[in-house]
Amino acid sequence: MMRFGGQFLTILAVKAEKAGQKTIAVNPNGTSQDCSNCGEKVSKKLSDRVHSCPHCGIVMCRDQNAARNVKHRAVGPRRP
Repeated sequence: MMRFGGQFLTILAVKAEKAGQKTIAVNPNGTSQDCSNCGEKVSKKLSDRVHSCPHCGIVMCRDQNAARNVKHRAVGPRRP
């Protein structure tokens, strides 16, 4: 019997393949704690909805920061 996460990824991969895309599974641990701009860890409580990095000064929605980290883990950071 497959775990829910595994089954979800399987279904997602099939859908993506039919659309000419691919899926890349990444470890989500720490994606909302790590700064997507400089990589430093910025500890926060679950109730903190804003990511504000004291190291580089970037301020953004916590979920947007986590989404960028997931993307970076899958395909690497954006290059200039």
